[in-house]
Amino acid sequence: MQLHTSTWQEVEKYLESSSGVIVPIGSTEQHGPTGLIGTDAITAEVISIRVGEETGAMVGPTISIGMAEHHMAFAGSMTLRPSTLTSLICDYIHSLVRHGFDRFMFVNGHGGNIPTVNSAFYEAYATAPSKPGPNRAEFRCKLVNWFNDRQVAALCDELYYGRDGDHAAASEVSVTQYVHPDAIKQAKLDPPIAPRGRFYGPEDYRRKFPDGRIGSDPSLARPEHGERLVAVAGTAVSQTYRAFMAED
Repeated sequence: MQLHTSTWQEVEKYLESSSGVIVPIGSTEQHGPTGLIGTDAITAEVISIRVGEETGAMVGPTISIGMAEHHMAFAGSMTLRPSTLTSLICDYIHSLVRHGFDRFMFVNGHGGNIPTVNSAFYEAYATAPSKPGPNRAEFRCKLVNWFNDRQVAALCDELYYGRDGDHAAASEVSVTQYVHPDAIKQAKLDPPIAPRGRFYGPEDYRRKFPDGRIGSDPSLARPEHGERLVAVAGTAVSQTYRAFMAED
């Protein structure tokens, strides 16, 4: 059940039996020569929808622009300042708290969001609305990075034998190929496996990783891999969601 395709009466009915919501969060940033700029938001959304189907959870609108300052030397990338993303997350949470939601599980597709999202949770607690919703006053927030799940990692090892990479990875490109088969991109990758290393800002990033990839070989990506990854990640994140909802 997706919030943005529901009526207010349907949301009110949902809140009679559950107060949890899944929030997909990603980014709009370059993903190398074959990766879609919306990769991180696409992956977070499709996995969140799968979790909603498996658990009956409400799925909120996707936060599709994240903290991606380090990608801004590549055309089409977009970023929010950490303070802006924090405010957006707080307003998102506080809006739904007023209606009775009190368990917020953010399913994240972008590593660069992690520090800001965790900080935003504490900001949301510190600035909580004075008037609680009709169910419970307390609310809780949890961050789940689907790409860090152990079962997902094991599948990536099976599919890509150490060549998945850190950015513009074969796994995330596979998921977008599964979701958007008409948007599959092909390009010659030189070198086939991108280098790894540190960087200190957008210009330094592009100097060191000129095609945008880090440690990856996305030529290994396949739509059928993406289907398997969504299934495994969906089941794993569903288990986490159920445990979160069962907490005292």
